[in-house]
Amino acid sequence: MPDKVETTLMLIAAGEFSMGILGNVFIGLVNWMGWIKNRKTTSIDLILTSLAVSRICLLCIILLDCFILVLYPDVYTAGKQMRIIDFFWTLTNHLSVWFATCLSIFYFLKIANFYHPLFLWMKWRIDSVIPRILLGCLALSVFISLVVTENFNDDFRCCVKTKKKANVTVRCRVNKAQYASIKICLNLLTLLPFSASLISFLLLILSLWRHNRQMKLSATGCRDFNIEAHVGAMKAVISFLLLFIAYCLAFLVATSSYFMPETELAVIIGELIALIYPSSHSFILILGSNKLRQASLTVLQKVKYILNRRNF
Repeated sequence: MPDKVETTLMLIAAGEFSMGILGNVFIGLVNWMGWIKNRKTTSIDLILTSLAVSRICLLCIILLDCFILVLYPDVYTAGKQMRIIDFFWTLTNHLSVWFATCLSIFYFLKIANFYHPLFLWMKWRIDSVIPRILLGCLALSVFISLVVTENFNDDFRCCVKTKKKANVTVRCRVNKAQYASIKICLNLLTLLPFSASLISFLLLILSLWRHNRQMKLSATGCRDFNIEAHVGAMKAVISFLLLFIAYCLAFLVATSSYFMPETELAVIIGELIALIYPSSHSFILILGSNKLRQASLTVLQKVKYILNRRNF
């Protein structure tokens, strides 16, 4: 791949990484400062902080893998080193997905209006079990990561950099039978949290439709905060679903490209698309939360004030 194209793609990756780190660190800092100030934290803050930390780690792993492929492709020939990277990628990937699913289910239980006994029981119990659910997600992700990386042989993925005239090319090979089974397993494992988020979204739509019908019958004409809460939760959930679909497709592009003779460009493009998911969703969550939105406006006002003082 030409050096100019390589440099451009790496700069784009660094930019996406920086934006993602900025958004997720902001979420973590705001919630941490709130915990320090009040000596307690809410369930939603705990979920958002856990999600932000997992995505910071995921962003670091994706960018590290991208830089290794371009700058140090010989590292791919070392089975032990690649096992470590693959372990942390699998761990942070599953943690991010499961924590986002917990957020979707939390929104559904807190905002939706149903009168089924099971729903009411879950709505009543959700705040007390959130810490245990998050720990369970962590334990499950660690277990999946250990199982997946244990099944990697040292020759699972091997990349060699060759030079032809002015162009440098990375050629990769994989153990196809082993690779196919692991890839299918990873994709099937993400179907469960994705399905849970999708069901939460559909039930939120149903709850909103029923609430709208009741409001039309009563015809109060007052501002309905319940509808606003429904719409805000649905925006957060649908954005996660759409971005996660794009992330999975990018992951398939990056991993399937190892079957091709020349793979560096396809892998980097796939990872650039994959970086959009943990980077952009954090800003959607900030805009959808009154607490985080107000904190961001305060920060922007202070930055604007500092810049204006320097100009004078």
